[in-house]
Amino acid sequence: MRLKEAAGWNQTEDDWRRLLTLAPDTCFGMDCEGALAATMTAICYGKDLAWIGMVLTAPEFRNRGFARMLMAHTLHHLRDRGIPWVKLDATEMGAGIYADFGFQFELPVERWRRPADAPPIPETNCSEHALQISAIASCDAFAVSRAPLLAALLASGGASLNGLGFALWRHGSFASQFGPCVAAGLDSAERLLCCGLHANFGLPLIWDLAPQNTGAVQLAAQYGFQPVRRLSRMACALRPGAAPVRPAMDSIFALAGFEYG
Repeated sequence: MRLKEAAGWNQTEDDWRRLLTLAPDTCFGMDCEGALAATMTAICYGKDLAWIGMVLTAPEFRNRGFARMLMAHTLHHLRDRGIPWVKLDATEMGAGIYADFGFQFELPVERWRRPADAPPIPETNCSEHALQISAIASCDAFAVSRAPLLAALLASGGASLNGLGFALWRHGSFASQFGPCVAAGLDSAERLLCCGLHANFGLPLIWDLAPQNTGAVQLAAQYGFQPVRRLSRMACALRPGAAPVRPAMDSIFALAGFEYG
C-alpha cells in the first residue's frame, strides 16, 4: 500500500489480496535494504494469456533498474509456464521499458472520472436476472476465460446482469471503479451503467475504457465523466507463431482495471 499510495493509485488492500489469491506464483516483489522496493503482478487467464500490473517502485528506490529486473524475471517465469501472450496497460513512463522487452503497442486505453456531486440518474431496474458467475462469464468478450477474476470481483463488489451483458463495480481508495462491463449493444450498456451509477450515487466514480469503443466514450461523456489519463495497451508474444488474443473491444464497454485488462 505504501508503494501504490506514493504513486497516487486507487487500489485498496483488498485489491492486493485479490491479486495474491488469484496469482500466488506470479506476484513478485523486490527487497532492498530491508524494504519492499518494487512490485509486479502477472495474473494468468488459463494457459492463454498473462496480464501484468501493479508495476510500482518506491520513490527512494527509483532509477536503479528494478522494474527491468522484475520484468525479466516475470517474463522468464511466464515462458517456463508456457504462456504464449502477455499484455499490460503502460504509462508513458513505462512504455519505453516494455518496448525493450518486445512489447508492441496495441491500442490506447483511457481513464474517465465522474465527480461525487454529479446529478442523480433516474431509477433503473437492476435485478433482471440472478447474479450467477456462470451467466456473467458466458457474456464475457475477453477472448480468454477470466471466470476466476470475475467471481472474485463479484464477491467483493456490486454487479448487474441483464441478459445482454454484465457490469461489475467495486470500491477504491479514493473513488469507486466501474468495470468490467460487457454488453451486446449501446442500450444494454447504458442500462448497466445506470445500475452502477445508482449503486455508487454520491461517490466519485472512475471508468477505464478503450476509446475505439465509441459507444463507451459517448456514454461516459453523456453521464458526466471526464477523461483524466491515457495509457497504451501493449502486447508481447512469448511463443513465436502463437495466435493473437483479440478481445471484442466493441462489446467491452469498461475494462476490469489497468492491472487486470
